Amino acid sequence: MLLTITTTRRPASDLGFLLHKHPGKAQSFAVASGVAHVFYPRADEDGCTVALLLEVDPIALVRGRAGSLTQYVNDRPYAAGSLLAVAMGAVFRTAMNGRCDARPELAARAIPLRIEVPALGTPDVGAAAALFGPLGWAVDVTPVPLDPEVPAWGDSRYVDLVLTAELRLADALKQLYVLLPVLDGSKHYWIDQQEVDKLLRAGEGWLAGHPERELITRRYLGRGGRFAPSALERLAEADDVPEEELDNALDEPVDVPLPLAVQRRETVLAVLRSAGARRVVDLGCGEGALLRELVEDPSFTEVLGVDVSSKALSTAERRLHLDRLSDRARERISVRQSSLTYADAGLAGYDAAVLMEVVEHVEEDRLPVVEHNVFGVARPGTVVVTTPNVEYNALFESLRPNTFRHTDHRFEWTRARFRAWADGVGERYGYTAAHLPVGPEDPALGSPTQLAVFTRKQEARWS
Repeated sequence: MLLTITTTRRPASDLGFLLHKHPGKAQSFAVASGVAHVFYPRADEDGCTVALLLEVDPIALVRGRAGSLTQYVNDRPYAAGSLLAVAMGAVFRTAMNGRCDARPELAARAIPLRIEVPALGTPDVGAAAALFGPLGWAVDVTPVPLDPEVPAWGDSRYVDLVLTAELRLADALKQLYVLLPVLDGSKHYWIDQQEVDKLLRAGEGWLAGHPERELITRRYLGRGGRFAPSALERLAEADDVPEEELDNALDEPVDVPLPLAVQRRETVLAVLRSAGARRVVDLGCGEGALLRELVEDPSFTEVLGVDVSSKALSTAERRLHLDRLSDRARERISVRQSSLTYADAGLAGYDAAVLMEVVEHVEEDRLPVVEHNVFGVARPGTVVVTTPNVEYNALFESLRPNTFRHTDHRFEWTRARFRAWADGVGERYGYTAAHLPVGPEDPALGSPTQLAVFTRKQEARWS
């Protein structure tokens, strides 16, 4: 089965950077259903097309451990659906996550896209427009006849689907990942609770507001009531291809600025080292990006990651390879579930606490509770808080006016508002607050991230 993605944004060959696949190479990757081939029929300044060709091994699928197919002769090698979506999610995983270290500004920008799926199985020809149309796509659906030479036989259940729109590549890939199997209506693997997590992750920012969200959810989880424990291992197939094997778009290093997320972590680490912190708790650790760097530095003798999301903590544990660490290293790092809106005495006694891009996800009227639990109950010697500077948003070309950087942000503060909040917290709980910029500074609008370092007054090093 085949899928092509075309852009005409000049220089169009930058599509290779976004996809982490070099336009000058034809590459093949082993995936759960067979072999995925990635190549570029066209790659120049004016137009670039990438093709994903999936060679499915139907015999292997029939004989597989979960028995996802029951007949050797079937349409799965030819009709786009869940097999193609899983392969796309594996091969283009980094692009789907919106990460492009070489062209971060391009990854955040809407670009003209044309996507074609020449053979998509669907029982409802009109469903494609109902599903993709509300997302901004122009939808062209051409039914494929059973036999072009025998018109009387009519059309098959397969269509040639062409989508055109201007939007972020990451958003386009996530929408395809969900909607291709929804249109096909026949997933090749069993469904369990993890599929709910996959759906919500891929549907972030667009599914909740979709007029057909109930239909999409029902079809995506069509076998949700019939899963069997013996089929759970099949659900990891999207992770079969190592990410480092796929990220090979560049032949040589490119001199580009460090991504803001990296600059943010480096600044936080520098603050913690300067404060002499040895025992550190990362409050709202998410999937463990900061934890990984903390545990790699032996100067931090104890590291605790805390998050309200059990899913994020499971991902953090996997990415940190906790099960493979030496006993000595394993003794230094741990994760556990907790909420900043509840007083947790188990967080007391640490040298430092970090709230990196956390407070903006809390409703403002609940911040006093978070302040009490962090500065009053946990009460570490140093607290590091980072949050977006809303003034800097004007410099992001892809960000519409009066919108936040993330759909889950409850607020984004100006520099004056952040300073006022930090000073108030310091007065109420006996801390001094110092401020540092993170990222490139604009003379008028400041830096993209603002950082406050709180130090208990009896240990004030930053005042």
